[in-house]
Formats: sequence, structure tokens, C-alpha cells
Amino acid sequence: MKKFLIWFTPGLIVGILLILGGGKAIEKTSKNEYCVSCHIHPAADAAWKRSVHYETQSGYRVACVECHLPPKGDGYLWAKGTTGLRDLWSYWTKDSASFDWDERGRLEHARNHSYESSCIKCHENLFPALLTKEGEDAHLYYKQTKKTPDLHCINCHLNAGHYMEGYTHGSNKTFGNVSSAPKEIFKEPFNVTEFKSFTEQIPKSSISFNMIAISGGTFKMGSPAEEPFRKEDEGPVKEVEISPFFMAEVEVTWDEYLAFYAQTAAEGRSTDTEGLRTEQASETDAISGATPPYGQPDQGWGMGQRPAISFSYHAAETYCRWLTSVTGKTYRLPTEAEWEYACRAGTTTPYFFAGDPEKFEKTGLRAKLSKNDTAVINTYIIYKGNSPSKTQTPDKIKPNSFGLKNMTGNVAEFCLDWYQPDAYSQYTDEVIKDPAGPESGEEHVIRGGSFMDMAGSLRSAARDYTRTEAWLKTDPQIPKSIWWYSDCFNVGFRVVCEFDYKTGKPDNE
Repeated sequence: MKKFLIWFTPGLIVGILLILGGGKAIEKTSKNEYCVSCHIHPAADAAWKRSVHYETQSGYRVACVECHLPPKGDGYLWAKGTTGLRDLWSYWTKDSASFDWDERGRLEHARNHSYESSCIKCHENLFPALLTKEGEDAHLYYKQTKKTPDLHCINCHLNAGHYMEGYTHGSNKTFGNVSSAPKEIFKEPFNVTEFKSFTEQIPKSSISFNMIAISGGTFKMGSPAEEPFRKEDEGPVKEVEISPFFMAEVEVTWDEYLAFYAQTAAEGRSTDTEGLRTEQASETDAISGATPPYGQPDQGWGMGQRPAISFSYHAAETYCRWLTSVTGKTYRLPTEAEWEYACRAGTTTPYFFAGDPEKFEKTGLRAKLSKNDTAVINTYIIYKGNSPSKTQTPDKIKPNSFGLKNMTGNVAEFCLDWYQPDAYSQYTDEVIKDPAGPESGEEHVIRGGSFMDMAGSLRSAARDYTRTEAWLKTDPQIPKSIWWYSDCFNVGFRVVCEFDYKTGKPDNE
């Protein structure tokens, strides 16, 4: 017994000291001052001090660990240990000045560094007395679908922990009130009398945009089996003949889309499933535009000449119908064949410029390209390798030989065709003239890569498609919007104008 006490007593004392010391260590390393000693990014600290979690109504200031670690008893120590080791490794081996903190603040990253269980620990009552009707609907949707992957409190409250200038959650009633465009008001659209590039003018607005004349011709649509990163839905390669048409120099910009929104915005008016007003028709030929968005569609990146994003395929089609009605021309989305023909601009290589997709792709693996290799792709494309994790204005890159900018970058683009993975094999003619895709389907084709994609997805033949249900997964509105996507910020569109009797083509041609 004496021998046992001799060994047990010191062990007990050491154990107590370790427990007490460990508790003190945990307490000390959980303070904000300790956090910022490794996380050296003053902008994030300043944004926290402007947030609702810093200046709370009760006077309590939420600490870093209360959001970025789970509650105690819910995996707290394990998360603290693994997170601490990761952060120490980053502190010792990386330069904090090189981090893209704007990118780290985006929803898909923020979800990985904040804990839903921590949100619920403090906000136990999701239906407090002062909650708005919109808030009640959103929280009811959350409770009904809270096990849905990627559905997180910060989907709607991304700015709760770190203030974000201009961030909005809930119905954005003031959306579209400001445009960066000049204030000359056009009374008439541009009158096209010949097949020549022109600058369209949107009546009753100050907005104009360039349309490029694309001469007809033949090309091989799709990619050969040996092309790097090729997918099965890109073949078999088909010979296609395309009639002349006009295509917009750039994707539809926010200035252009806001002209449509200002003249047609539904502002909550009842619409049928086709987006037409159920009330008396107005000057816009009964075409009603989008209801106010839920949140900030531009993601706070800015509007102006950046491509318009976050709207649905339905909204893009409605825009084209409206543009047709106000200009008297025939505007629409491009067919998939028209899009690839215009993108290739006479080339047969993976890109409309010289370069190896596999070599370009290595930028994402931190391999060093030569300056010449980097310069080529950076000259023509906004993509993951050179974008600051958001869309850019058209002046950042050069056009292809047809005069079109960002055909395979910045944002992907809606096409008119229904998507089918075997669409090309359904064409049986030796030369297919102006194909428009399958007669029916569930999703539509999108073409071109975006600021989120690596080089392999930016090839001229690369295909993708809409994912309507997934892109509305976190929309809390009941019913969900037919106008705005809640989960897709990398797709836009550009318009084409048909070369017909309205644009200088003789009636007998």
C-alpha cells in the first residue's frame, strides 16, 4: 500500500497539474489575441469589428473560436487540435500576404471554417418575436431541409461574423437602382441595313453594346478522341454548316441587364409560368422581368461592364424576348453549334489560340510555366489561373480573330439547345446545316469555362449543362424563384441576332 501511494500521489499531482495547465492553455489559446497572432490578416479583423457579432445589442462580443470551432462537448478539442496544427503549419511555411482573403471569404470556403452547431448553440430560437415574414419562411425552409448538403446558416448570413460592404440577405428591394453607364438616352434602336458589325442601342436607356457580324461557313463540331481532357459528350466530330448571324462582342453586362430590369421588373407582381404579366399589358409587350432578387446577385464584385450572373435560364430567355420587342430585330440565345463556330473562329485546335491544355492545366498544380506559356492563355481568357476569384471586365483580355471576347472564360454561357450527352450521334446527315439540338430535354447546354475553371474545361469543344435543382438548393423562398439562382455565380450569356429581313437581308434570300 505504501509503495502504491508513493507512485500514485506524485502521479495524481502531475495529472492535476496537467489538467489545470491544459485548461489554462486551452483558455489562453482560445482568446482573440492569440488567434490573430497567427492569422495575420488585418482586413478580416477589421471586418469582424464591424460585424453584428462584435457590436451586439446585448454588448457581448462573439469570439473567433465561438464560430470557427464547434461547441465544447461536440468535438471541440479535436477540432481545436487539428485546426491549430494546420494553422501553425501555414504560419511557418506560407506568406500570409500571398493569401487571397476575398476568395477565402466566399461561401464555399466559409462553410468549411464555421460550424453550424455553433450558430444553433447561440441562436436556439429560430422564430423570435421580431423575425420578419421573409425570415420565418427562410428559417422554416432551413428546418425542413437542414440535412441537405451545403445548406448552412451562413448561406443567408455570410456577413454575420465579418462585415461585407453592400451585402444583402432577404429580398433586395433596391437592386438595379444604380448603373455605371453614361446618361445619354437613346430614342431608337440602331437601324441595320447590311451584314456588317454594328452597335445596338436600347431605346429609353443609355445602354449600347457591340454586335459582331459572323460570316457563315463550315467547321468540325466536337473534339477528336486524342484531345486532352476530352469527354464522351464532345463527339463524334460532325461537319456543320452555319448561316451568317450577329453575335454580341461580350457577355451581357450588368448595365445591359439592368436596362431590362428597370423597364420590366415585376416587383412582386403576379406572373404566370412563362413570365408574362397576368395584368394589363404595358409598353413592353406584356413581357415582365424578374422579381427582386434574394440577396446580392453580383456577389459584391461590382456591376457595370462585368457580366451579369445569378439569373436563371428562364430569365436569360425572357431578356432576349424583351430585347427583340424593343429593337425590332430577332434576338435570342445562340445555338450550341453557333457558339462553337464563333468560338473557334476558324481554328481546329483545342483553343482558338496556340497552346497545350495539359501544360496550361499544370498552373493549377503549382507547376511553373514559362512566361510565354502564361502570357498566351492570360491574354485571351479569364480563368482560375489568373482571376481574383471573381468575374472581370472585358478590357482585361483580347478578342479572338472574329472579334469576340471571353468566349471560353469569365463566365460560362447559356445556349439554346437542350442538353443530351449523345446529341452529336443523333445527327445523321453528312453535313448538318444549322443544328439546334434535341427537340426536348430537362436541362440546357452551357458552353465556355469561367473564372472558376482550369484550362481543361476552357477548350472550344468542352460542353456542360444547367443544373436547375442544384442551383436553387439553398433558395429559402416559397416557392423558389424562377428568375434567380441561389447557388450559381459563374454562368451568364451572350445574345445573337439573326440575319433576316429585319437586319438587311433581302426577303428572297
